Amino acid sequence: MIPRLELRNITKSYPGIVANDDISMSIMPGKIHAVLGENGAGKSTLMKIIYGVAQADSGEIWCDGKRIEAHNPASSRALGIEMVYQHFALFESVTVVENIALSVSSTFDLKTLARQITHLSNRYGMPIDPHRRVLDLSVGERQRVEIVRCLLQAPKLLILDEPTSVLAPQAVGKLFETLRQLAAEGCSIVYISHKLDEVQELCDSATVLRNGKVTGSAKPKETTSLELARMMVGSKLPEMRVVPSVPSARPVLEVRGLTSPARDKYGVALKNVSFEVHGGEIVGLAGVSGNGQADLIALISGERRHADASVVRIDGKAAGHLNASERRGLGMAFVPEERLGRGAVPPHTLWENAVLTANRRGGLVRHGMVDRGKAAGFARDIIDRFKVKANGPSSSAQSLSGGNLQKFIVGREIALKPKLFLVSQPTWGVDVGAAAFIRQNILDLSRAGSAVLVVSEELDELFEICDRLLVICQGQVSPPLIRTKTNREEVGLLMTGADRGNDIEERSEVAVQN
Repeated sequence: MIPRLELRNITKSYPGIVANDDISMSIMPGKIHAVLGENGAGKSTLMKIIYGVAQADSGEIWCDGKRIEAHNPASSRALGIEMVYQHFALFESVTVVENIALSVSSTFDLKTLARQITHLSNRYGMPIDPHRRVLDLSVGERQRVEIVRCLLQAPKLLILDEPTSVLAPQAVGKLFETLRQLAAEGCSIVYISHKLDEVQELCDSATVLRNGKVTGSAKPKETTSLELARMMVGSKLPEMRVVPSVPSARPVLEVRGLTSPARDKYGVALKNVSFEVHGGEIVGLAGVSGNGQADLIALISGERRHADASVVRIDGKAAGHLNASERRGLGMAFVPEERLGRGAVPPHTLWENAVLTANRRGGLVRHGMVDRGKAAGFARDIIDRFKVKANGPSSSAQSLSGGNLQKFIVGREIALKPKLFLVSQPTWGVDVGAAAFIRQNILDLSRAGSAVLVVSEELDELFEICDRLLVICQGQVSPPLIRTKTNREEVGLLMTGADRGNDIEERSEVAVQN
């Protein structure tokens, strides 16, 4: 049988780095093939070469027995190749259906296309309103748009770069059903993920990259996750050191009766949200994407302000009316869910991005002037401490892999030693070793006295590092659950709204009292 995709000796270099070094692999029709590796191993670069976004310096790409000459995304789509990017390729100012229309080559009208989007997204358990603006969507909802866009094209080869990083467990299950069905119909799938349990469950074969080279192959269903992880990192994985929490007497973050209308007719209103986070503890906020968590974090971080100053208190001070900079002045640090555009300015250097939130750090800015040497030194410390693969502080943010940029942004905020640390999707798109490293640093920060609020759709992550858990569903936040006295099933039911009865509330109150 002729391979659906065959790579022969693909090499690609950038200034100071060889991203892909003589890579060869093949994928047969109807097979799901994983590409594994640490952040910066060259996975995303390789996928961009296959899709035509980047051109290889040398090597050949063959599809269905025919060599692909110099190509671009349009010619790839004509061959039946579709790709879901890790960093979404969407226009924020227009609607979902208008975004998807840009990739449709056949004749269509928007009303018919909108109906197709609604039908397909509901069928695969990833409902999305085709008339919403992308600007108003959460990261998880934008992920759905990208996946639905590709599925509408009935692809022969589907490339998925971290497709489940911000999907809820229920949506992941539906997506896997879809991918298996596509594979059964003859579609080949290239699957990049750092979630090794997903790779084991879904993929038929895997190629492992390290430092741009192929270092091994495996059949995930016949290989343990520990063996796969060791193949990726080439060493023993770090082990978490969990020190018991000793919460401060007074809460650092207080949210009291926060009610806020939906930003638009498609959004979710927040309804009488109340909770608190003490110094020395980590509180996790779980929820299916699009249930109001993005609005809640915006109101806590200062990206959005509230007319009632008392609904948010930071370190005992009313802060609901303050902007983001003023709240940072009270000791808050924040990692948003979107790396590029919100967490960092893509074309700016790492030292410039460091100054964006560290400008209050002693000596970096004096009389309105940036001390470039100290700023570069601060960025260098982050790069070294958080093991960021970059060509120094003068590297642009957009030159880093997604996982390495995430490590830099998280490191930048932790280095500020905040009283309150808000972090959304802390390990999105981060490899298994780096994820453990980030979680350990978040734990260490909390045990040093900081109050930490983590928003994540990965229940395993929340259960690994959190002391207490909150669940948001349709703009309402559950009473707190003690992590050691609850389980994934209970939290999963609360996430879907299937179990919001008094029995849960009673158990939660007892847990808090204990």
